[in-house]
Amino acid sequence: MIAIVDYGVGNLFSLCCSLEAVGAQPVVTGDAGVLLQADGVLLPGVGAFADAAEKLRAAGLDKTVCTLARRGTPLLGVCLGMQLLFERSFEFGEHAGLGLIPGSVVPLQGDIPAALKIPHIGWNSLSFPAGREKSPLLRYVEEGDYVYFVHSYYAAGCGEAVIASAEYGVDVPAAVARGNVFGCQFHPEKSGTVGLRILRAFCELCEKGGAV
Repeated sequence: MIAIVDYGVGNLFSLCCSLEAVGAQPVVTGDAGVLLQADGVLLPGVGAFADAAEKLRAAGLDKTVCTLARRGTPLLGVCLGMQLLFERSFEFGEHAGLGLIPGSVVPLQGDIPAALKIPHIGWNSLSFPAGREKSPLLRYVEEGDYVYFVHSYYAAGCGEAVIASAEYGVDVPAAVARGNVFGCQFHPEKSGTVGLRILRAFCELCEKGGAV
């Protein structure tokens, strides 16, 4: 069972449809007991970091997500859901994240040329870190494939956790991984066949019990 965390923030319908398109039978739930029984979990998110983090904590699901990560259950954060995986965000103040991946979420503004629009909306190609084995999350993706972004903040200081990046005035970490915890800054559910391949790879990881 693949579960999508329902905490009042996220594009749940599109994620469900995309998972169904790759053969999964997703369950949307805010029930910790159901999430803890899942073979894999997606953490979606849209909007502001502080609001999403507060809603997650208010529902007690921050602890559930961390428990899943410690257990080795494959976990995939999408867009703001990925940003929540980091230690902190500097979006309108400083706010604590889940701390599952080292790094901070910082504004694009001031780090990219003034001529580039914020938010960053559109299709960008993926680059992989040189000299490193491709992450199993990206096993069906080729360097140069395009994915769809919508964001005004990006991850910084995440080092070896970066498994793919995209150029938008700066190198934006497009996908990250630390053990069984994965994140996509872009929207796989809006990224056509490339996004579906990524979700397919994630589902296969779930079938293998998180083995990478």
